[in-house]
Amino acid sequence: MPYIKQERRENIRPCEIPGDNVVDIEEIDCAGDLNFTFTVIIKNYLLRKGLNYQNINDAIGALEGAKLELYRRTAVPYEEQKIKENGDVP
Repeated sequence: MPYIKQERRENIRPCEIPGDNVVDIEEIDCAGDLNFTFTVIIKNYLLRKGLNYQNINDAIGALEGAKLELYRRTAVPYEEQKIKENGDVP
């Protein structure tokens, strides 16, 4: 759990709207804010779905899938562009 200041938590906490988790992305300014937001969303998901191995595993799998998708769609093209600009590692 990222330990960010309380006032930051209130600014980025997902809204308490039944059936909806809205996050004010304009308030997320650093990795700690992102981590806190992900943690709150996953915690709320687990509280709603029930705390058991399957749901915990599903949440971890969703996070891992999101990580891989970010890498594939964002990091790889960025790295490829930098190789073109600066040359590859010998």
